[in-house]
Amino acid sequence: MNWYLDVLKKYAVFEGRARRMEFWMFALFHIIAIVLLGIVDALIGTPILAPLYSLAVLIPSIAVTVRRLHDIDYVGWWFFIAFVPVVGGLILLIFMVLPGTAGNNRFGSNPKEIGAPQHA
Repeated sequence: MNWYLDVLKKYAVFEGRARRMEFWMFALFHIIAIVLLGIVDALIGTPILAPLYSLAVLIPSIAVTVRRLHDIDYVGWWFFIAFVPVVGGLILLIFMVLPGTAGNNRFGSNPKEIGAPQHA
């Protein structure tokens, strides 16, 4: 849960690097929240909660994706590859599973290094 909250605390931070764990834990909690809110929406008969939540976390989702791209030493503009039909999303998915560059890169220090904050 801390990974998810850390992404929300960095609401619009597009600088720096994000570990794979940070990105994927955020994605996991995001999917769980969408499913649960979708169920609640179905029960009350009004599809409003899931879309509102999705809109609220749109900027943090983009920001963590850009920071994840920075971790593999790619510029954040690669995010827009996802808008290419059929293959764009697959390419971005491959980028998200690649390990980050060891040591420092042009976007900052390695978030896995000993001085970086770690979560259990």
